Amino acid sequence: MTHPHPGLGLPAKLRAGELRIVALGGLGEIGRNMTVFETAGKLLIVDVGVLFPEETQPGIDLILPDFSYIRDRLQDVIGIVLTHGHEDHIGAVPYLLRERGDIAVYGSALTLALVGAKLKEHRLSPPTREVSAGMSEDIGPFTVEFVAVNHSIPDALAVAIHTPAGTVLHTGDFKMDQLPLDGRITDLRAFAALGEKGVDMFLVDSTNADVPGFTPSEREIIPALDRVFRATRRRVIVASFASHVHRVQQIIDIAASHNRKVAFVGRSMVRNMKIAQDMGYLTIPENLVIDVKDIENYGDNLVLICTGSQGEPLAALSRMANGDHAIRVGEGDTVVLASSLIPGNENPVYRVINELTRFGAKVVHKGNALVHVSGHAAAGELLYCYNIVKPKYVLPVHGEWRHLRANAELAIQTGVPRSNVIIIENGIVVDLVNHEASVVGSVPVGFVYVDGTSIGDITESSLKDRRILGEEGFISVVVVIDSQSGKIVAGPDIHARGFAEDEALFEEVKDRIEKALAIAVADGINGTHQLSQIVRKTVGGWVGGEHRRRPMIIPLVIEV
Repeated sequence: MTHPHPGLGLPAKLRAGELRIVALGGLGEIGRNMTVFETAGKLLIVDVGVLFPEETQPGIDLILPDFSYIRDRLQDVIGIVLTHGHEDHIGAVPYLLRERGDIAVYGSALTLALVGAKLKEHRLSPPTREVSAGMSEDIGPFTVEFVAVNHSIPDALAVAIHTPAGTVLHTGDFKMDQLPLDGRITDLRAFAALGEKGVDMFLVDSTNADVPGFTPSEREIIPALDRVFRATRRRVIVASFASHVHRVQQIIDIAASHNRKVAFVGRSMVRNMKIAQDMGYLTIPENLVIDVKDIENYGDNLVLICTGSQGEPLAALSRMANGDHAIRVGEGDTVVLASSLIPGNENPVYRVINELTRFGAKVVHKGNALVHVSGHAAAGELLYCYNIVKPKYVLPVHGEWRHLRANAELAIQTGVPRSNVIIIENGIVVDLVNHEASVVGSVPVGFVYVDGTSIGDITESSLKDRRILGEEGFISVVVVIDSQSGKIVAGPDIHARGFAEDEALFEEVKDRIEKALAIAVADGINGTHQLSQIVRKTVGGWVGGEHRRRPMIIPLVIEV
């Protein structure tokens, strides 16, 4: 099945014994993962993540899932289950808990520690339940079984949700690295056991579904990183996600073998690595790590591990590239971008690469060296999973449309009937009734923008205005008219920013404004609003026809 269909309306009320599945994020996008499961009048949420903004969303810090579907039913939410500690799965948890702060949060030890640091910043302290692979928890009418999966962060879990209507297996983010750094492989035996009992609905990570073969092992990047360290005369600066404990462990091990000191740069990197070390997920040799404030005392034989691998404007690496960070990058330095490029971040990342190169640094990234491997299963691994689990229905999740469709085709190749593969987008409602799945409607979902302390106040219209201001500039026109005669007594005064600074350019349009207003007044139009619209239309016609531009036009007609 392929959805949405334009005619889908709100779903009917859920009946006893049925299971409803609604994704509020994560479908058709990389990020904002959040899925709501409902049965017996209770709601269970799996993941509450954020999406990072693109260049077409200026000024936006984060994008949240749309909670409006559950806002009137927050009292029915009995738990939040987190699959792992990446931002696109836990980053929006504090924003949901601000609406109801006593929802129990379930997750593995590291996941709870990472989300706990966020909750502390937001002054939230919900009840937490630490779970681990092999455990099973009764959460209201749901029985949730936790399965170990391998990912680019320790302690990742898949979740099997058992209900009277059927069983759903949600992989979370996973891959099948057979030689993982921490020795924790994806538990295919547990997947097979679930498959033997019967998996009615399989929600499968789609991120690398269009990549043939198998995702390389984490161990395969060690030789490339070692060569980078060996060839670098001065400092090695490695940018990675602040939660990528495995990658940081590799950098630390290689730095130690080259007798280089290590410093963590960036608040989130320092915080997360302290958590990982305290919990035993990160092993650091004694006296290897130094405080970033002391790096001047250690010369150039350093490794700096920082945030900013996606070109985030406020992250450490971006600030270094802009020249406004205390750490100055220069000739002889090597910068390693140890991450995949998230779709939509291409321009900011290449801008950072260009600026660092301009300063004289050598920039090594996935495009020119094997310095990163993905944390997501490629097509070959997904085929194995389908053959092991043998699900009745498949719902591809976590990916853009090309990923979802590629994943769907893999399921079909393994024998899942095409009619049982459901490709949907956020807000489409799927019900499981007596082990049979069907699309039953849709609920409204949108983007919720975080802009500083503002949450949800910025609309698409506001973003359109920002884009126009950023790309086309604005023109303001002030005209003062006599309230009795309608004649112009002052102006038009025209001011422009981001369009043209030459005031003489506007002399031609001033005449047009005066004539247009005179005709309007003669025709009996005398309200300031109507006259303002005439000014807007006159200036818009002139600037569009003469200059092929579409700036924001702000007319102000004042009566005296």
